[in-house]
Amino acid sequence: MSKVNNLEEKKYKRLITIVSVVIPLAVAALFGIKIPNVEPLSFLPPIYASINGITAVLLVASIVAIKKGNKKLHEQLNTTAIICSALFLVMYVAYHMTSNSTKFGGEGVIKYLYFFILITHILLSIVIIPFVLITFMRARLGNFPEHKKIAKITFPLWLYVAITGVIVYLMISPYYV
Repeated sequence: MSKVNNLEEKKYKRLITIVSVVIPLAVAALFGIKIPNVEPLSFLPPIYASINGITAVLLVASIVAIKKGNKKLHEQLNTTAIICSALFLVMYVAYHMTSNSTKFGGEGVIKYLYFFILITHILLSIVIIPFVLITFMRARLGNFPEHKKIAKITFPLWLYVAITGVIVYLMISPYYV
């Protein structure tokens, strides 16, 4: 890697570190804020769950594209997946700032399964932020050997987060008021 790219990567890594810390902290802080006298945005959960599903499809299509050698389509699909993830985050926060959290009503094994999926989804959604950003940055800087190495970790984690986002929604949707 050239010295210029190395300097650029260091600059981006600082920004990625900041974003990777600020986003989870901001989401946690905003989660506790309720906007008074605002109509709950109760229509959002099926929309942001669908966006998670679209993200999963985009990620799989992206892998197919790169395996077929279509770098441009691969890049476009991944950029769109990042935009979808950002849209999901904005809608998720907006929903929780205007609506009370929904309690899962299932019992027995299904309750433990739900909480396992939910907790791993939440934890990995935090972990995935720097992975996605570093993977994207390495591709943008043309550092494809390093991009490929981290993408092998990023892809399954991000796909898991996208798919479990849909599963969590489907499991809790009967309990929305």
